[in-house]
Amino acid sequence: MSSVRARQDRLDRGVSRRSALRGLFTAALLAPVLAGCGGTGFRPLYASPEFGGTDLNAKLSKLDIAPMPGRVGQLIRNELLFQTTGGAVPTAPEFRFEVALRETVTATLVRSDGDALDSVYNVDASFRLVRVSDKSIVLQGVSYGRAGFERFRSVFSNTRAREEAENRAASSVGQELKSRLAAFLSTAT
Repeated sequence: MSSVRARQDRLDRGVSRRSALRGLFTAALLAPVLAGCGGTGFRPLYASPEFGGTDLNAKLSKLDIAPMPGRVGQLIRNELLFQTTGGAVPTAPEFRFEVALRETVTATLVRSDGDALDSVYNVDASFRLVRVSDKSIVLQGVSYGRAGFERFRSVFSNTRAREEAENRAASSVGQELKSRLAAFLSTAT
């Protein structure tokens, strides 16, 4: 009985020693990463200035989002307005956000008789952020939204399926644009 207990004690010490070594190794690996957090490295995106962040919500609220044509353009604009200002109109905008959209539908599964069973709704949003004071472009790029939908025999079902795909793609583009704006504005002076 004592040999079994002695063996178990040795195993327990080995496990605790391995756990301690694993903890030290992890701490040694994370030390350089965590040391950079206090300087100019990592900063929380939405933290207030008291906690090392920028006042991102205040910067986002001074963003004028230009109107976008079409149903999908309006959906993307509404998504951006809600996510940046909560729907309020900026009183003294510092930046103007302009977006140009291109929409296409691609048939994916085509039967031998030429009918498409599935389609993909594509929206490409080319954007630019313009500083109002000097009309200079400070950020520009392209965002993509894709959403698949099934084709049916019913016209109503097809229309509704495409609208749902448009809604999903617009929401995706709106969230990505907001993230890109937030990342840029958090570092902009």
